[in-house]
Amino acid sequence: MTLPDFVIIGAMKCGTSSLHAQLAAQPQFFMSEPKEPNFFSNDETFAKGEAWYRGLFKDAPSGAIKGESSTHYTKLPTYPKTVERLGRLIPDAKFIYVMRDPVERLVSHYIHEWTQGVITCGIDEAIEKHPELVAYSRYAFQLDPYVARFGRERILPVLFEEMTASPDAELKRIAAFLGAQGDVRWRDDLEAQNVSSERIRKFPGYELIVDNPVATALRRALIPRALRDKVKSNLQMRERPELSPARRAALAEIFEADLQALTPLVGRRVNFSASG
Repeated sequence: MTLPDFVIIGAMKCGTSSLHAQLAAQPQFFMSEPKEPNFFSNDETFAKGEAWYRGLFKDAPSGAIKGESSTHYTKLPTYPKTVERLGRLIPDAKFIYVMRDPVERLVSHYIHEWTQGVITCGIDEAIEKHPELVAYSRYAFQLDPYVARFGRERILPVLFEEMTASPDAELKRIAAFLGAQGDVRWRDDLEAQNVSSERIRKFPGYELIVDNPVATALRRALIPRALRDKVKSNLQMRERPELSPARRAALAEIFEADLQALTPLVGRRVNFSASG
């Protein structure tokens, strides 16, 4: 059994699931299932042991470039042991860190937690109650331990905006960084991964009641459409959340300071608005 050659370490809500799927579709690569083992971050998963983790890659063809994608690996301060554990087991690995406009990532993160029922308040209040919304968008803060432990040359920064605008070129750049031989092509026939366009709040029993084809057929047969639509409306986030001007201004200061700190870590000034 073997270990991965590279890890996509985040960030959350920045297209890592789609990138994982695209790499898995290329013959040069073997990507783990599950996509996010979170082995090095989550204590309960790490307790499964090294043999369990190696087993995720046991079916990799000879010569394949092996990888996994766990956004928990850049979730400080939630998972403080990640880099130390990575450094001990896969000290020669390469890392891909996908970023997007930090405010847009924060809003997307908020929507995700709202649909999961983790957050139940408005976005301004949520930022006060859930500091991780801001912390996970502070890319220099998240990346600094990786640069200190592994060196800048082993980490490839990728911008969500550039991957969206020029997916094939970005995939080729990523593959070259990972040492892939031969051509790679972005697969337009693969659906975007981990996208929730309806923004429906989950609740206990959601999978049984809503994601169950039998239950769906019964609802449609027994419950009038008007009533079904009303219930769905009550569970749905109708509009993308808007930050107040004061909150947006405060975040701009926080993220600008972080982006300035990011420049020496990635070797260039990251400008999300100019890249999309």
